[in-house]
Amino acid sequence: MAMPWRGVIAEYRDRLPVSDATPVVTLLEGGTPLVRSEALSEETGCDVYLKYEGTNPTGSFKDRGMTVAVSRAREEGAKAVVCASTGNTSASAAAYAARAGLTCAVLVPRGGVALGKLAQTLVAGARVLEVEGGFDGALVVTRELAEAHPVTLVNSVNPDRLEGQKSLAFEVCDVLGRAPDCHLVPVGNAGNITSHWMGYREYHDDEVVEGIPALFGFQAEGAAPIVRGRPVEHPETVASAIRIGNPASWERAVAAAGESGGDILAVSDRDILAAYGRVAAEGLFAEPASAASVAGLLFLSTSGRIRRGATVVCVLTGHGLKDPQVAIDRAARPRAVPADAAAVAAELGL
Repeated sequence: MAMPWRGVIAEYRDRLPVSDATPVVTLLEGGTPLVRSEALSEETGCDVYLKYEGTNPTGSFKDRGMTVAVSRAREEGAKAVVCASTGNTSASAAAYAARAGLTCAVLVPRGGVALGKLAQTLVAGARVLEVEGGFDGALVVTRELAEAHPVTLVNSVNPDRLEGQKSLAFEVCDVLGRAPDCHLVPVGNAGNITSHWMGYREYHDDEVVEGIPALFGFQAEGAAPIVRGRPVEHPETVASAIRIGNPASWERAVAAAGESGGDILAVSDRDILAAYGRVAAEGLFAEPASAASVAGLLFLSTSGRIRRGATVVCVLTGHGLKDPQVAIDRAARPRAVPADAAAVAAELGL
């Protein structure tokens, strides 16, 4: 009988900054599906896989890092954790803090958080404060708060977060039996591309795998500070999870892309929404920001920047229920029909 998945820390303990004394706070995160896309593989001529992070406990990749960050906070005697968030970090921090019995305080941009994410955060008991301005200003405030008061900051500037998030790269290699040729990921605060590079490089250096992928990160055009080479004061994009104008892991993300032979590029909201629909048509409901990786794949394919036959992994960072309004706005409204089988059949063209 196969062993059930035990969570990121238990599965990769010897590769994480924990000890036998660390009180493990877990919701059995990780172990997410790596789904082959027949349609995208046929269109691009590549072997395309979608790493669906929406099946994590709070519906996003953030849980991978939060299990390590909150476990370490408990070990160090913290009584509270704090974060700034566009939504996914707050939902994850609130859940893991609740699991650990810690107080959680969250600063979010006023009016800038999708309803699904805000609901998760509130129901877990976190104290949510809306701040004027965007995510970047909220992060500045939380960093100052953590420096002046006995609380642990659990944004991706916390190195324990990145350590947990690198586990995604381990899982990809473990399932494929090798490293992919290319790894594509949305970029907001840039912790993901940074941590995934850490994971791939660690497996390669330890000779677990021979190859190492080129990492490509994709920002939304209206929130593309790395691509523009300067902070964006008022980032705008339908992909709220990557609506960040001054990424905390900016330099490390650029280094990860450059050292791996990849790049950080921008895709339009139009292309993100088209990819969002493509992913949904395969049965995977992901939030708009997740689709930036698939939009990026299609761009790389049509521009000839990715070779046919390459094994490609696109990371879908969060579940579609995080931001249901986008789906509702794009979908056809239900039609009213009589409670009659013949009427239903006629409507369906049967």
